[in-house]
Amino acid sequence: MIPSRWVIKMQKYYPQLLVFLQFTLIGLILFFSEGFFSNILALAIFLTGMLLGLWALTHNRLGNFHIQPKMRENAQLITTGIYRYIRHPMYLSLLTTMFAFVVATTTLIEIVLFMGLIVVLLLKAKREEKLWLNHTQAYKRYKEQTKLFIPYIL
Repeated sequence: MIPSRWVIKMQKYYPQLLVFLQFTLIGLILFFSEGFFSNILALAIFLTGMLLGLWALTHNRLGNFHIQPKMRENAQLITTGIYRYIRHPMYLSLLTTMFAFVVATTTLIEIVLFMGLIVVLLLKAKREEKLWLNHTQAYKRYKEQTKLFIPYIL
């Protein structure tokens, strides 16, 4: 049986672990990729991801969210712009931009790393949603009206 102190420590460091894994996977994808500038489809996917991220940032200012799956003290629920359709557009932006690198040079290692990134971002999103559900009743309604990452689908 795992000692309860160890479980408590893991819960404390879980957000940092997820961020560490996220950046490690991004770094490895970039390391193994040959870039995307010579592939027009990959370039279009990358630019789409960047535009999604910029759209999200025009509605959710930098001081309102945290890179770790934690709540800011005075966090406000954003339901405008792209947030009207999906709850985690910054993660969609990141996945889209990283997918551009995978599309450009598609290797097995990049596909595996990208799948790992999807899992890490899903874990971050689920943790954030649990925190929001405990923070405000409005989030439950918001969650029922929107999708996780892909409008009208997922």
